[in-house]
Amino acid sequence: MRKGKTRDIINFMAVKIRLRQVGKKHQRSYWIVAIDSKAKRDGKFLEKLGFYDPNFSPPKFKINKKRLEYWLSVGGQPTEKVRELTT
Repeated sequence: MRKGKTRDIINFMAVKIRLRQVGKKHQRSYWIVAIDSKAKRDGKFLEKLGFYDPNFSPPKFKINKKRLEYWLSVGGQPTEKVRELTT
């Protein structure tokens, strides 16, 4: 592979924008990440976009909208929960 061609690689893989579990058993929180669709739920991700913590009332939620728009523009598909959180 040639140097500087990561953009071409991203265009060929199917990218999902989904939640990645972090934290202890009964204190789960989630990172919102851009990840290859074939990767495991908590596997290696391409970029961390934000976080979601449902343990608070109201739940804490923060996302980098600029980067989310970028991943959507290159074909990233958000999961149902991420789509629900970002609308």
